[in-house]
Amino acid sequence: MTVDMWFDPLCPWAWLTSRWLLEVEKVRPVDVRFHVMSLSVLNQGRDLPEKYREAMDAAWGPVRVCIAAEQKYGNGVLRDLYTALGTRRHPGKQEFGRDTYVAALTELGLDPALADAAESTDYDAALRESHEAGMRPVGLDVGTPVIHAPGPTEGSQIAFFGPVVTPAPKGEAAGRLWDGVLLVAGTEGFYEIKRTRDVGPVFD
Repeated sequence: MTVDMWFDPLCPWAWLTSRWLLEVEKVRPVDVRFHVMSLSVLNQGRDLPEKYREAMDAAWGPVRVCIAAEQKYGNGVLRDLYTALGTRRHPGKQEFGRDTYVAALTELGLDPALADAAESTDYDAALRESHEAGMRPVGLDVGTPVIHAPGPTEGSQIAFFGPVVTPAPKGEAAGRLWDGVLLVAGTEGFYEIKRTRDVGPVFD
């Protein structure tokens, strides 16, 4: 089963979901492919609090770098680049900036000059295309993570936001959550289960 996840490197909840999906790969016949969405694109034109607007202005950088790398090396590069960037940003608590981009790119043997894309609009058309491909089936009332998976009938697809979970389940616990997510998401007419988050992201 091929599963596609759309992420913005800035989002800690997407990071946790991605780590869960990599655990799912170990215990279920699942192959995860990663794609870029952009919270900056999603929130363009919206009336936002000033602090969040500043965060969205800064969030262009990492998604542009990811798209530039994908354009140069192909989609497969995103798995390791997201891990390299996300490990620095989330457990490592580093701010995104040129030094972080160069370090992540260099770690993977990628062209460090791709860090220049953070301040360029050259890749924005491709970024918007990737973003739209992820968001179109699930709607614009959600952010990231977004997951696309095969549906319960031949040729069908399920697209959903989440799951939002912390810490990321491991081993068979990850597999059981995956089974449950597919079960509810594949139920005709099902839209949402939600409760208030009372803890922040836990990176372990």
